Amino acid sequence: MSLLSNPCPQPLSRHTSLRHLPVNLFASVMGIAGLSIAWRQASQAFGVSPLMGEAAGIAALVVFVVLALSYLAKALRHPDAVLGEYRHPVAGNFFGTITIAILLLSSVIAPLSAPLAEAVWTLGAILTVALSFVIASRLLKGKIDAAHAVPAWFIPGVATLDIAVTGGAMPMPWAHEVNLFALAVGTMIALLFFTMIMSRMIHHEPLPASMVPSLLILMAPFAVGFLAYTSFTQRIDAFAGLLFYFGLFIFLALAPKVFRRGIPFASGWWAISFPMAALASAALKYAAFVQAWPITAIAILLLALLTLAIAVLFVKTLHILCNGRLLAA
Repeated sequence: MSLLSNPCPQPLSRHTSLRHLPVNLFASVMGIAGLSIAWRQASQAFGVSPLMGEAAGIAALVVFVVLALSYLAKALRHPDAVLGEYRHPVAGNFFGTITIAILLLSSVIAPLSAPLAEAVWTLGAILTVALSFVIASRLLKGKIDAAHAVPAWFIPGVATLDIAVTGGAMPMPWAHEVNLFALAVGTMIALLFFTMIMSRMIHHEPLPASMVPSLLILMAPFAVGFLAYTSFTQRIDAFAGLLFYFGLFIFLALAPKVFRRGIPFASGWWAISFPMAALASAALKYAAFVQAWPITAIAILLLALLTLAIAVLFVKTLHILCNGRLLAA
């Protein structure tokens, strides 16, 4: 029987514990919420059924609630494990996936309740700004090992940009300045980290196999930057086009390195989901602006690849949860 038809082929076969629940699993909420947003764009652009977008949005909310309650239980039962993740030079960056998830969920909720969406966005923005100061303080302590300059470093910076991505339509009088602040901080962090990470990638040892999927995070600052810039300025211009095309270039350059045999599946594979969702959303938005069939074709292809990727990641995650690998030491 195939994995797709039976994601739980056997009972738990090893000792599992919430202690081992990885914070990077919140990237799944980012990817599924991004899928919802992208399908809503496709529904508006091409007139397809809105059911896919709404179903993905509900799934994102459910997954977030389950993960949030589970991680809270981990924090109560195993605070040392949470503190260890937070202090880790690489894993600590994945706490940004929580704040990004909250920001994206504000967009998912917006069609259902504007006041609730505003409250969720405000919470996400506060947590994201606080996280950006924490990460900056950590880096400014000095003596950072160059080998730790990995794509996951981008997550807090991308989180800041996502304030502007999701907050462009927020009606609060102070939201404009918060978005401008977020765009400024996110842009400068992305530029700094891109230089540092590319230097590490070029001059040091290749990433271990478990971290190879995170390579796609390298395109996130450009795809998310496109969405943040166009959301804030409410226009698409040549600069926005440059961001989109460079993000697309990085995806095409890195995809063969990521999607290849020999890389075992783990929760870290969810790192590919939101960068792909951001690029698909950027492509759909840019295609609607330029009205050129090649760009429209690229946007449709990226949306199809994103949908397939999320489906595969979801089933494979259920599989390793059922066989005990997800929560195993």
